[in-house]
Amino acid sequence: MTTRAANRSTAERSSEDHASDDRPADNRSPRSASAGRRSRTAAPPAGSEPTGSGHLESTGSTPTSSAPGGAAPDRSAVETALAGLPRVVDLLAARAEEHDRDATFPYQGIEAVHEAGLLTLTVSERYGGPGGTLADTVRVLSRLGRGDASVAVVTAFTLLQHAEQARRADWPTAGYRRLLTESRRGPALVNTLRAEPGAGAGELPGTVARRDGDGWLLTGRKTYCTGAEALAWMAVTARTDEEEPRIGTFLVRGESEGLEIDPTWDQLGLRASASHDVVLDGVRVPGDLALGLTNGRRTVRQSADADAELSSAWHDLALSAVAIGVARAAEAWLIRFLNQRTPANLTEPLGTLPRYRTALGEIEAQLIGAEELVEGLASRVDRGDQEAVARTGPAHLLATRAATAVVQQAVALTGNPGLSRRHPLERYLRDVLSSRVHLAPDETVLEAAGRAALERGARP
Repeated sequence: MTTRAANRSTAERSSEDHASDDRPADNRSPRSASAGRRSRTAAPPAGSEPTGSGHLESTGSTPTSSAPGGAAPDRSAVETALAGLPRVVDLLAARAEEHDRDATFPYQGIEAVHEAGLLTLTVSERYGGPGGTLADTVRVLSRLGRGDASVAVVTAFTLLQHAEQARRADWPTAGYRRLLTESRRGPALVNTLRAEPGAGAGELPGTVARRDGDGWLLTGRKTYCTGAEALAWMAVTARTDEEEPRIGTFLVRGESEGLEIDPTWDQLGLRASASHDVVLDGVRVPGDLALGLTNGRRTVRQSADADAELSSAWHDLALSAVAIGVARAAEAWLIRFLNQRTPANLTEPLGTLPRYRTALGEIEAQLIGAEELVEGLASRVDRGDQEAVARTGPAHLLATRAATAVVQQAVALTGNPGLSRRHPLERYLRDVLSSRVHLAPDETVLEAAGRAALERGARP
């Protein structure tokens, strides 16, 4: 088990080890205004504009709308960020194999995403952000997934946090303003920590919040915490130790005393995502950073409200996009292979054979279907279509299945070369298989879809 300070020391040593390399040192963590482990990257000179999300303007204590009178939103910031995607994807792809092999966190990749303005794409315009939509988010994540699935997944959860704040404004103004200030100075990653070892569906969280003066002390363990070692903020679900327990979300600084990272993540794929366990031992949280405390017995019923469904829709389509991006990368590698591979018994590359062209056509058809499904639903969700919101769970399942089938077919078509560690196809296979960790169990998704179909059929 390691403390955040230990992570910092390791990263600093690694950065020094790479100092003589002709590439930028990649073992440094995102910067933060208050986090010591993020101070390794030099801050901008006094009086200069910060890079990346420096377009986020400082807001007062009360957010204001940037499009008064129903005027069309200004899309220039979104388009500028999207224009930087190709360069970012190339940078991610160049280092993905290294981070996968060593299971090291891709700090340089996250910083590239930040500097392109992509990490804060979904910050609302009323907070000075670009106001990116779900359709924008899907577009970004599908591209990032082509470069490095781990970076795409880490980015996804931060984008989802900002999007939820845009809809609900749950964070206290001062706390969110602090997050935005950190985001102007460097990457400020955020994630919600819900999962716990051995916890069943519908159970109260094992993580406990105990009253301590005007604040709370959190104790417990969270698992599958994507980006754990680099998170600036953690939104931790916990129950109070009161006679009638309440459940809420507690905003925890990544550098908090009593917080440790247990490096448990050693998976087949997404190896650079640092989805480790987070252990909290009396971590203090100010009272104003305890959000949405409700009676624990009402939690299951409340989880079905419209906003929770909308949050799930964003999650489903965002993570679907990452899987599709991985499959597109696999297809691109397969196309190069088929165009270049000429077996000894042939005089032309494999791509000239009808059998391979047909198989590639099947792959392309599956990806077109998955992309149209996810992108189409995203646009409908942005327009407030409730029917589209209800369909994102099955869409996530179908898109993930399609992406997995595509990569598996690519491996089957290439044989031994596709499984060689010298080529990225086997990594794409491992990453797309591991993407199922973000998908609800098949039977849960299908049972809910079947129940909804039965209810529709029973209506007069």
